[in-house]
Amino acid sequence: MTTRPIAAIILAAGKGTRMKSDLHKVLHPIAGRPMLLHLVASVGELAPDRIVAVVGAGRAQVEAAVAPHELVIAHQADQLGTGHAVAQAASALDGFSGDVLILYGDVPLVRAATMQRMINRLHQNDAPATVVLGFRPHDPGAYGRVIADGDGRIERMIEFKDASEAQRAVTLCNSGLMAVRSEDLFNLLARVGNDNAAGEYYLPDIVMLAAADGRASAVIETAAQEVAGVNSRAELAAVEADWQAQRRQAAMAQGATLIAPETVWFAHDTVIGRDVVIEPNVVFGPGVSVADGVTIHGFSHLEGATVAEGSTIGPFARLRPGTVVGRGARVGNFVETKNAVLGEGAKANHLTYLGDAEVGADANIGAGTITCNYDGFFKYPTKIGAGAFIGSNSALVAPVTIGDGAIVGAGTVVTANVEAGALALTRAPQTTRAGWATRFRAVMQARKAAK
Repeated sequence: MTTRPIAAIILAAGKGTRMKSDLHKVLHPIAGRPMLLHLVASVGELAPDRIVAVVGAGRAQVEAAVAPHELVIAHQADQLGTGHAVAQAASALDGFSGDVLILYGDVPLVRAATMQRMINRLHQNDAPATVVLGFRPHDPGAYGRVIADGDGRIERMIEFKDASEAQRAVTLCNSGLMAVRSEDLFNLLARVGNDNAAGEYYLPDIVMLAAADGRASAVIETAAQEVAGVNSRAELAAVEADWQAQRRQAAMAQGATLIAPETVWFAHDTVIGRDVVIEPNVVFGPGVSVADGVTIHGFSHLEGATVAEGSTIGPFARLRPGTVVGRGARVGNFVETKNAVLGEGAKANHLTYLGDAEVGADANIGAGTITCNYDGFFKYPTKIGAGAFIGSNSALVAPVTIGDGAIVGAGTVVTANVEAGALALTRAPQTTRAGWATRFRAVMQARKAAK
């Protein structure tokens, strides 16, 4: 097949009014990543020469989101249809000679393999002028229709608004995605008119314009789920649900056990090893890697965390960004960690906050322990040595270091370093007054009886 350069034009200029949101439509996340960036990542797998984002309403938000990805920006000031939008990319592709993919920022889950199929079809022996990506939805609704012969050669493409009843009965629909040679694209677009029901310049019209020149176009098909578009919150939720369902199936196929799969939510980049057990109602935010043999108990939330082999998390644990859990370590119920490293075999079993902390191998963190890492202005580190024992309800006021094998007595507030093997204790002496409680109750009961 072809080795010609590839460019992509991503249309992201629509207002997205049905989202009822101050956030631009294409920036609403699926699996923890903005829709537009899902698409950018997929295109990136094809090593494109350049990617052009056509922006309009809310352009500042879109430009900020794509800035780290070195996209070229084109501006569509007026919303005059998809053909008009693609035409705005002409200057951004000046000097480019190759194949152009036309994609939509609100159709986020198109796979790189499907894009490559489109490019490959463009260069088969019959050399179609354009390649259209079609699909057959359960309800064709108001989608534009593609009328093609048995070999996929397009005989007619027509928008739903302009279609006859017979044409609306066709089930093959136009996703809007296309592949076109750069030598053809803008010449064809220059001839597109707006004599239609909406008074807009339709991108699909280039198919029939090429046909008028004696050059046929072709359609290839993909699953409806892959080209599902997002125009409302309900559609966003539906695409998210479909993505999650596929990801859960993949996790189980790769050797993880999901006790209640429908309750587990993954991020776009979650890495799960073999023989991992995930109990109900676990949520993975972006940036989580879980090694083999880990158990994650129910109602835990992990984000930006790395969990080593054989560790146990939860239930009701929260691992925040920067958390590293060592081999065989335990982070138990109602424990929160942030920017914390737990060494091999370390334990924080319940009711603990570890922030900006380093916990040595086999150290034990008692219930109710907190690292006081923030003074209202700056963060400070706490270092707990290997084999140290931190008694329950202790407060470690950072910056502070607890040496290897040291013991911190329950209820202690540690404000200075504790050397290895030492005992730190700030507990006031206990006093006991024999019989006091009995006398107190007798007096109080007499007062109550007298009222």
